[in-house]
Amino acid sequence: MNIRSIHLPPSKRSFDLASTNSLLVAILFIAIFTMAVRVPADTDTWWHLSSGQYIVENLTIPTTDPFSHTKFGQPWIDHGWLAQIAWYGLYVLGGWALMALVLAALVTTAFWFVWKQIEANVFIAALAMVLGAIVSSIVWAARPQMVTFLLVAITAYLLDRYKRRNGRLLPWLPLIMILWVNVHGGYAIGFMLMVAYVIGEVTNIATGHQEDPVLSWSQLKHLLLVMAICLAVVVINPHTWRMWLYPFQTVGIGALRDFIQEWQSPDFHLVYVQPFAVMLLLIVAAIGRSGRQADWTDLALVAMWTMWALFAGRNIAIFGLVTTPILARYADIAWTRQWETWGYEQVPFAVNTIPTGRSRQPKLVLNSVLLGLIAIAALVKIAIPLTPGANLKAEKASLPYDAIQFIHREQPPAPIFNSYNWGGYAIFKLWPDYQVYIDGRTDLYDDAFIRRYLEVMTADDGWQQTLDEDGINTILIETNSTLAKFLRLESSGWEEVYQDDMATIFTRDKPMP
Repeated sequence: MNIRSIHLPPSKRSFDLASTNSLLVAILFIAIFTMAVRVPADTDTWWHLSSGQYIVENLTIPTTDPFSHTKFGQPWIDHGWLAQIAWYGLYVLGGWALMALVLAALVTTAFWFVWKQIEANVFIAALAMVLGAIVSSIVWAARPQMVTFLLVAITAYLLDRYKRRNGRLLPWLPLIMILWVNVHGGYAIGFMLMVAYVIGEVTNIATGHQEDPVLSWSQLKHLLLVMAICLAVVVINPHTWRMWLYPFQTVGIGALRDFIQEWQSPDFHLVYVQPFAVMLLLIVAAIGRSGRQADWTDLALVAMWTMWALFAGRNIAIFGLVTTPILARYADIAWTRQWETWGYEQVPFAVNTIPTGRSRQPKLVLNSVLLGLIAIAALVKIAIPLTPGANLKAEKASLPYDAIQFIHREQPPAPIFNSYNWGGYAIFKLWPDYQVYIDGRTDLYDDAFIRRYLEVMTADDGWQQTLDEDGINTILIETNSTLAKFLRLESSGWEEVYQDDMATIFTRDKPMP
């Protein structure tokens, strides 16, 4: 008997805590949830919360910018409005602690849908899941993109089920798209996944691929129809047809790729990027050692998301999410083939053996105790980032907390010039008393303005003139920045009124009207 036929996909096995496999599954999801509970805020979280607050308090979705003095009143597509309301509601109800728990729930649910796609030995499946979680963890923060993270997993699951188990795409994918386009501009990822399936399945048909289930021409036509419906329903949002163009407008901002880290190609010298390289190499090795023809849809998904991950580091998370089932599938085949080569008739742990009779009760008790101890350890770890002190410590470590307190107290003259990285934080802490110069809404500020800002930050030719033209009276920037050093040298007209290890504040000697 072929040894691959004696074990079911992990998601199809019955859960019984008396079995080692079931214990492993429980530990796996506790581990993923624990990994995902962290201080939830990054530099963009703050302006998303402010936007959610604005929508709730004004009962309207902003279509023009209310937060900056440089783009005030200009058209703005607030693509994440629905998610912003949700994150702000969580913040009001339970602060950072509740946001952190919901963030972990989103991550864990996403990986549940990944798990449902996996057909492999449970141990290989668990290792692939852990690696996928580590790779994708670089974007885990309380932002609208985390809803995209979940919707990517659900969309990938629906497409996989359609291909391998004749599942339904209607009405689910169009409904998902209506939600998606109202929570985040990353809805275009859904279309990328569908395109990968179309390319892969057409190639499977053309090459006569028989190792995996292959969509028929009628199924492909249905998939194309679903894509067309999804494209049509994109307009069901407050910004209507403009959301069709939004992804292209964002990707087209050259300054993002040139100067903003998450939009740049990954630096493999950074430790947190290296798991991506490991996962990619393992996928290549697993496919190579599997001894069978690879499914062209699997290859299309790996190729597409490898390319996008190399194009911009932020896409590494989607790579980890989409390719985990592929890694597990081919690693399982390669591992099974290796045991066959060694002459074994059964792969160790391939069968989910559930104890019966007298051995069942002791095993159930032992596994329950082990799981309880692991859950207690997880709760201890989870409790740390949920405390107000931990969140305040993280805020002070990465953001100009004391400098913002100085501005609150001393009320230096507006308008302000601020660091890009601190714009969202300044909106949350200072608006409406102060409007910001720039923040993380790159689609609002466009390429030319971002480059103009960078010329000031690097003290390039004409930086003083730009500050004068924009009527800047107060500057909030990093203490070790080039601009701060030039302002200390070019002291005429500017006074350093505050400084700590992180931030420095300058004001004009004679404020401009």
